[in-house]
Amino acid sequence: MSDSDGSLPLSRRLSYAVGHFLNDLCASMWFTYLLVFYHSVLGFRNTNAGVLLLLGQIADAVCTPLIGYELDRTPGFGSYGKRKSWHLVGTLSVVLSFAFIFNQCLGCDSFTPQWASLTYFVPFIVVFQFGWAATQISHLSLIPELVTCEHAKVELTAYRYAFTVIANITVYAVAYLLFHMQGDADEDTLGAVDIGVFRDLAFIVLGIGALSSILFHVGTKEKSSRTAAQLEGDEVRGNRRMEDEEGEAGECRPLLPRHSSSLLQWKCWLQQPSFYQVALLYMSTRLIVNLSQTYISMYLINTLSLHKKYIATIPLVMYVSGFLSSFIMKPISKLIGKSLTYFLGLLLIIVFSYWVLLDDTMDDRVYGAAVLLGAGSATILVISLAMTAELIADQTQSGAFVYGAMSFTDKLANGVAVMIIQAMHPCHTVLCCPACMWYYHYVMVIVTGGVAVVAALALCSILIWPIKIRPRVSDDTARVN
Repeated sequence: MSDSDGSLPLSRRLSYAVGHFLNDLCASMWFTYLLVFYHSVLGFRNTNAGVLLLLGQIADAVCTPLIGYELDRTPGFGSYGKRKSWHLVGTLSVVLSFAFIFNQCLGCDSFTPQWASLTYFVPFIVVFQFGWAATQISHLSLIPELVTCEHAKVELTAYRYAFTVIANITVYAVAYLLFHMQGDADEDTLGAVDIGVFRDLAFIVLGIGALSSILFHVGTKEKSSRTAAQLEGDEVRGNRRMEDEEGEAGECRPLLPRHSSSLLQWKCWLQQPSFYQVALLYMSTRLIVNLSQTYISMYLINTLSLHKKYIATIPLVMYVSGFLSSFIMKPISKLIGKSLTYFLGLLLIIVFSYWVLLDDTMDDRVYGAAVLLGAGSATILVISLAMTAELIADQTQSGAFVYGAMSFTDKLANGVAVMIIQAMHPCHTVLCCPACMWYYHYVMVIVTGGVAVVAALALCSILIWPIKIRPRVSDDTARVN
């Protein structure tokens, strides 16, 4: 049963939103602390730390579309629902692998070659990325299943992102407490003494995330799997009811007209221009969000020379601002539209980039810059996900493939970008030279401002050619005949 405006009841919105909480907690640690942990704590070379992140992103990129394809085809565990079944498999994979990633390899010491340590961590990273992808795609593909109204999808996506922000806030708050309670409080820089901090943080993250996943599986009800014939029958009946519903549909009118009697399968999406428009926008959005999250810690430690506790407090400020902005996403998007709302988020990102470019020292002004980055990142991420849901509309039978393909571009682009940045680093040892200061300074500028320009171009293409499913040649021929 849904509310009068077409959205789910509050309890079901909340139970759905916490279904990605474990993924969000782990992703926060992965993007914010992976390079810091392996380079500054375990002493890996820059390129080796980058290789681990790249391998993880490649594994995720490969698994994501394959999982999306299989998720659309497989029925799931009995009557449990195919999306919730894949979500359960993914959750178990994440829980069993993640703790090993943020810990010293078993049996390793200071004399262990780095290639041996790299080999040890790779299987755990691959299993974690498989589980993360399975959880992400199954959770995202539930949005078009649970709600059909445009603004209800934006609302559900905003709830989901609000818990993403809560997850990041939780990670950074716990990290700050662990650093604060650390015995060697006088040590300003990161080192081997901090292994225990990251290990404890990983265990806390898994405990909280596992509990939230249980709440999701208990409170979220997935529609039973149905055949294509049944779906087409619903499509015909829906067409007969459209005239009766038109007067009271309002903002809950379907995103796309129901004139097509055929259902799009995964191959058909590759023939849709809007598919590539949204993919470019989503990839650019994720590059901004993930790379800024990855390198903010390096920027704080190496460029601004701040105390190590700032790698928890500054990201915390970013995500608090993102959390607050997520609550005004729905009214703003209703007032000015999703495209202009996305553009406002890009403006905040560009202002942040220009601020970092001009201000070499920052000092306490870094908090203000963090607010801009957090609010801008939250805005563009929520709207890009809402545009993806708009693209899928009522084609829910292949929605998992669409989300999988979008995530494929995102993960692969992020991994390649990190590897390029790490390979171009002026220092190839654990100890940093003065050139590191300027390197991370310009990395933050290019990652945010440069990619924002690409995102703006993708947005312009959507404004010129709006998101819609173009009829295929076979469909046109069938209608003529």
